[in-house]
Amino acid sequence: NLGSMLMVSGIAYDSEEARGIAGGISAIMTGIAYKTSAEMASFLGAFDKYDDNKEDMLRVMRNHRAAAYDAMDAYVGLEIKPQGIKAKYCPDYILTAATKAWDDAVQLGEKHGYRNAQTTVIAPTGTIGLVMDCDTTGVEPDFALVKFKKLSGGGYFKIINESVPQALKNLGYNPAEALAIEQYAVGAANFEKAPYINNASLAAKGFTPAEIEKLNGAARSAFEIGFIFNRFTLGDECMQRLGFKEAEYSDWSFNLLEALGFSEEEIDAANDFVCGTMTIEGAPLLKEEHLSVFDCANKCGKKGERFIHAYGHIRMMAACQPFLSGAISKTINLPHEATIEEISDCYMLSWQLGLKANALYRDGSKLSQPLSTKSDKKKKATDTEAVAAEDAAVEASSESNIVDLSKLTVDELLEEVQKRMAASTDTKLKRQLSGIVEKKSLPAKRRGFTQKAKIGGQVIFLRTGEYMDGTLGEIFIDLAKEGSTLRSFMNCFAIAISVGLQYGVPLEEFVEKFVFTKFEPSGMVDHPNIKTTTSLVDFVFRALAYEYLDRTDLVHVLDKPTIGNTGDDEGEAVFLGKPELSSIRVTAPSANATPAVVPQSQKLQRATAVKSDAGMDAVNAHAKGMQSDSPSCSTCGHLTIRSGTCYKCLNCGTSMGCS
Repeated sequence: NLGSMLMVSGIAYDSEEARGIAGGISAIMTGIAYKTSAEMASFLGAFDKYDDNKEDMLRVMRNHRAAAYDAMDAYVGLEIKPQGIKAKYCPDYILTAATKAWDDAVQLGEKHGYRNAQTTVIAPTGTIGLVMDCDTTGVEPDFALVKFKKLSGGGYFKIINESVPQALKNLGYNPAEALAIEQYAVGAANFEKAPYINNASLAAKGFTPAEIEKLNGAARSAFEIGFIFNRFTLGDECMQRLGFKEAEYSDWSFNLLEALGFSEEEIDAANDFVCGTMTIEGAPLLKEEHLSVFDCANKCGKKGERFIHAYGHIRMMAACQPFLSGAISKTINLPHEATIEEISDCYMLSWQLGLKANALYRDGSKLSQPLSTKSDKKKKATDTEAVAAEDAAVEASSESNIVDLSKLTVDELLEEVQKRMAASTDTKLKRQLSGIVEKKSLPAKRRGFTQKAKIGGQVIFLRTGEYMDGTLGEIFIDLAKEGSTLRSFMNCFAIAISVGLQYGVPLEEFVEKFVFTKFEPSGMVDHPNIKTTTSLVDFVFRALAYEYLDRTDLVHVLDKPTIGNTGDDEGEAVFLGKPELSSIRVTAPSANATPAVVPQSQKLQRATAVKSDAGMDAVNAHAKGMQSDSPSCSTCGHLTIRSGTCYKCLNCGTSMGCS
């Protein structure tokens, strides 16, 4: 629980003081362990083969003691010198206890030997930490400042990390100031005094007192206020009384608050008041010099920009490693923008500091939870005068923009059509275009491949048909032992996909829609590249994405066999410049680069397929607001939290994502 202890003490995790304390505590624990082991050896004898290794064992023990004294000249047989305890940053009482522990351990060991060859490691302790009611485990920092706990009677309750109030108290904030800072993070959980969207304004819009009471009750466990303004909370009668038709409020994209006339800025302000910001950055009364005390492994909330730099994780491990027999199980968190060179720098620093092992985790790189903490949400234009002026300017210049369509290239024409479709407010243009597009039939003799796999005991055969240029044109799905109903449904599904492909629907669109679809059969897969799947449909589109789109992010093993007629090779990848991780301390500003427009003709080519991120952006924004990219618990359905590279359930203690 080191991370929580440091936060409660008002000490920043990424600081020399924190590393001095961590090193001192680790030295005491391992020193006492070896002292006890030597005392046991005086009665029971040393471990097997101790006499054969006595010289080296005592050399290691003396090196541990040298690290406790930070005696750089006392190390024997080491090319890379460990990071000793810095007396300047370690409290005297901790340093004194640490050096005495190692003096005793070495002296008794020289006399009796040691009963144990190794005594300490820092292992994954997610479940144990939960039982012991620890906010952090091992030497991990905290993962978030706001958490959701399940109530015994059902539902969730949002609370601030238990370490935060104690830390604010120890930093000198009075109860009123601490309460204001806490409420900034978790929110008021009601609409009574909220800006713009409050009890009075809702009543003026036509909500009854009973409906307003429902909204206030739901706000206590809401992630965002937008999630509770819907038919499920208010009922169809309320929606119809407010003047909306069932077809409108049944649409998943329907936003009741916007439909009632509230602007995006007003909704955001009310949301921050009611549901909180999930961070203390920008909190009233909080001093700038205290922000680093509350830094977490990742950014907190939508407004959070601070996080602990990867080097901070590595240096904390280096402070503890000289006093451990084994290695440290700890995640070194990297932002999604981290490059290969930055990861290489992390490993280089780890080697230079004498670490035995480390585990780097780049945000969004795990197949089971491909989420990122960045949000690309853009503000809507609200300045009506500016919009009107822009429309007038466009109308005035429309005549000068008339061009001869016969002179446009195919790519230019397709790009213009894409722009017109994006600007269209209805589906008329799309329906007209669909009447022009003709089905592209496959040749009578065609190439393809047949893939056999076994999913949860069910054998599936996936067959493909290709055009002459190697692009996918049809699929067939056969099941070995299922009943006629499921087999027929899968055949019809394959036909529907094939028709879409032949009418020009990009394979990328199908992949984005159907991967991670979850139903039985699922589980382990007998396939050379795909080892687990969530359903038959998920497997089919993972396989197609890998074979035809080179989507290596959707498979587990990259030993792809050679298949004939796979089309042209992809062009050389061009990596855009990213901000160097080494130049960032605890802030990581979002990139503002505008993505290049991909012509439709290129999008249809398998070799130059581009993955669409539109769907994932919405998931990313939602997950960031929840302050976790963690899945639901497989046992009880409760929200899980990250524990290193694994997940643990706050409700039942189940650990997930670890072998």
